[in-house]
Amino acid sequence: MTEPLNHKLDVSKIKTLTDVKNVFECMSLYANASEDNEKYELLKEYFTIPNEPQELKLELPRKSLEEISQEFNEKIDKQIGDVEYKFAQLKYYQEYQFSKKITRIIEDIEYARKNGSFPAKLDYSKLTATGSNFTSSFVIKEGDKEVGYYTFGSGYFRYYKRDKPSAIVRFFMKTLLDFRWVQEK
Repeated sequence: MTEPLNHKLDVSKIKTLTDVKNVFECMSLYANASEDNEKYELLKEYFTIPNEPQELKLELPRKSLEEISQEFNEKIDKQIGDVEYKFAQLKYYQEYQFSKKITRIIEDIEYARKNGSFPAKLDYSKLTATGSNFTSSFVIKEGDKEVGYYTFGSGYFRYYKRDKPSAIVRFFMKTLLDFRWVQEK
């Protein structure tokens, strides 16, 4: 007769190194040990025999297939309702924007009837700047009493500092980053 090895190890019987060796030999029996096996008595010495296997209790599905299907359909219906609501909001917003633009066009037409021409609108695409004195600069200041500034290129960018950097810092800023130090006064 073959018994499955579902026995518990009795730790109180392990006292020497020989006992540990014997336990490992028992473990080599893998899944089954028959009573006529030479190591069966050794197995009985260290393991509690018989050990009733515990019955596995699996929970039944908590819901039937119909309940799960109904729940799924409800979720889908809710999602469809949410999408319809969002589309309605979008439609309302687009109608509002359209009415604003139409109102602006009607106002421009009424202005043209009264004044004989449409209101002047500035076209930024045709804006140009000419002349040699037209420049802009980007300035960053640390505080109120600056002693100089870093700049690069043609000098449109300026970073003002309150303290003069050391010669080493100025050298590396010039060499590595091409930032020039300009001393004021």
